[in-house]
Amino acid sequence: MSEPALRSLPRGLRDGVRRGAGRVDAATPDHRDRAVDALRAVAILGVVLGHWLVTALVADGRTLRTASPLQHMPWLAPVSWLFQTLAVFFLVGGHVATRSHASARARGVPYRHWLRGRLARLFRPVAAVLGLWTAVTVALLLSGAEYATVRTLVKLALSPLWFLLVFAALTAATPLLTRLHPLWPLAVVLHVDLLRFGLGAPDGLGLLNLAAGWLVPYALGAAWTRGELERRRPAWVLFLGGTAATAALVAGAGYPASMVGVPGAGVSNLDPPTLAAVTFGLAQCGLALLLRERLRGAMRRPVAWAAVALVNLSAMTVFLWHQTALMAVTATGLLAGPLPGLHTVPDGLGWVAARLAWLPVLALALAVCWAAFRSRERGGGRRGRRSRAVRAHRSSDRGTAKGVRHV
Repeated sequence: MSEPALRSLPRGLRDGVRRGAGRVDAATPDHRDRAVDALRAVAILGVVLGHWLVTALVADGRTLRTASPLQHMPWLAPVSWLFQTLAVFFLVGGHVATRSHASARARGVPYRHWLRGRLARLFRPVAAVLGLWTAVTVALLLSGAEYATVRTLVKLALSPLWFLLVFAALTAATPLLTRLHPLWPLAVVLHVDLLRFGLGAPDGLGLLNLAAGWLVPYALGAAWTRGELERRRPAWVLFLGGTAATAALVAGAGYPASMVGVPGAGVSNLDPPTLAAVTFGLAQCGLALLLRERLRGAMRRPVAWAAVALVNLSAMTVFLWHQTALMAVTATGLLAGPLPGLHTVPDGLGWVAARLAWLPVLALALAVCWAAFRSRERGGGRRGRRSRAVRAHRSSDRGTAKGVRHV
């Protein structure tokens, strides 16, 4: 929360926010790198906002279908450059996982115990999402809803799960990746694209890029842990080199300008990741590394740090439920008839303005989902949450700080 926004609150609430933020700040160890948590929060919120801005559920009679403003206004492609932040998440994930694994080995923690702890935080919230959408799917089919509508809704709701599977696989392979140079998976992506787009190889070959593409920023995170990215020069090389390579691929090699999928497009930069998506990710990672000092300075403000800690505390809950929040608002809005920016075709700036106006409503719906399901990510009842919080405040080296611990 910014200082102007904080000053706009009633005095009693403002004082309460500051006291709570002060407690979170005081409980955070001095040696914690708060920029890491800030980058993760930015990555998660970027994905959420990006999906909300480029995903439309258009009401067509009794059927809902997905559409994107990028279909009708391709000149809005730069919006996807701002909000496609998954590479930053994998950068932070690789850095945190390799550091955590090294710490676990130093303490004599077996690999299986370390991995179980890492994956538990990722997959605890999944059961709730799957359970809810199984019930919703059955109810919709029994009520006679169009199959195409049900398929659209379920696909949208469960689409975040692909990310978890890839991230979990890379996490499990962390001991093998601690010394991997990012150029190796980058070379795999390059050759796969050459075979697919240059030599007509089957599109199924692109599945290799699903792992190799996200392994590039993950391996960069491992290099960060090794201390190879501490100076600004490597960050500038990543930023400028990634930017130049992406521009060349889009302008000269025919890659799409949009860094997110566009319904109906012949090629998607994300499904699976293309070389352009990976070089774009390199530029993003370079920029993230360049911003570390600024973020560390900003995170010295207790209120800003508390907000980042809150996002990190429920990062998976926010990520898994943001599409459900969008669909809940869309379905509720249908009771009032087709509404601009919610059910209409995203074919003009009027739709964009209307969708921006809907963002606070979508955020409120996500807050409701967060309140209902956040305990799934924390692992259960009040006693368990409290005990972990106490342990976190006493020992940050294990990366378990309640509200500020690493995913």
